[in-house]
Amino acid sequence: MEEEKRRYRILIVRTDRIGDLLLSTPAIKAVREVYPKAHIAVMVQPYVEEIVDGNPYIDEVILYDKDNKHKGFFGSLGFIFELKGKKFDIAIILHPTNRSNLIPFLAGIPERVGYDKKLGFLLTKRLKDTKHLGEKHEIDYNFDVLRAVGIVAKDRTLYMPIKAEYERVIDRFMALNDIGSKDVIVAVHPGASCPSKRWPAYRFGRVADELMDKYNVRIVIIGGPSDVKTVKEVGTGMLRSPMILSEEHSLGEVAALLKKCRLLISNDSGPVHIAVAVGTPVVSIFGRLDPGLSPQRWGPVGPNDIVIHKDVGCEECLAHNCKLSFKCLDAITVEEVLSAAERLLKLT
Repeated sequence: MEEEKRRYRILIVRTDRIGDLLLSTPAIKAVREVYPKAHIAVMVQPYVEEIVDGNPYIDEVILYDKDNKHKGFFGSLGFIFELKGKKFDIAIILHPTNRSNLIPFLAGIPERVGYDKKLGFLLTKRLKDTKHLGEKHEIDYNFDVLRAVGIVAKDRTLYMPIKAEYERVIDRFMALNDIGSKDVIVAVHPGASCPSKRWPAYRFGRVADELMDKYNVRIVIIGGPSDVKTVKEVGTGMLRSPMILSEEHSLGEVAALLKKCRLLISNDSGPVHIAVAVGTPVVSIFGRLDPGLSPQRWGPVGPNDIVIHKDVGCEECLAHNCKLSFKCLDAITVEEVLSAAERLLKLT
């Protein structure tokens, strides 16, 4: 992009999940720093809107509701015409999907840069897609796309705004649960998007009980709508009584809670990256030996975060289709997670 394009309209496309979008926030900031006068919009799914709503580097959040409002032929067509009317000059597509490559093309955005995968031939500038090799972190894969349009990014700091209204909700939650300003709070997130990422729920409970006994911490179990059963399993299996932040709470409210925590213990899931963005240390439990799913690509990037990941000798990782009952997760012991949590509690 030449100098006169500093006032161009830039669309950044990231239509996948919570952590994926958070790991794109360093790239968004880098675009703003190089093009301070540009109109920068991000295209995301509705359920992750609170991750970017209020981000000072973004002028506009465009919600692509593929499962409801924009579902089907006519829904998609309406969205495409809406996007076309915004007259973007370039689309920076950070993660390739058929729709994320097709929609900017059909919307007539003249420059389209991204990875050469999933209808990648529709892009005007294509990068070879080696993400599945997991040779670098997702943040760096995002930076590679920027580099293709002349933007050199270095700052890997994640960012998520927390509105005062979210903080007020969590303050009420704290008051209702008799949590004082001097109490040490540890959050536990036992859920994840698929079984290959879920450490056994009862082990989270054992770690939580030990921390309550040894350090007198307050435990808060968090989870989304798909984690209700798992959260309940952890809570009912504990000897002590934890607090539970119900699944009705928004991502912004989860961020406000995590900001008040001394530590998060979690599977490989979106709250890990929310915690990093708000400055809370993380113990992150990883299964899966597939390089493209590994902590090298998806791990937390905070300065003191600890990743626990075991190589159990599988010749090939089948991830979601594992035939060995997720031995990589089963090999991670309560003692290892407890030890990591204790190290971080002593640091902070």
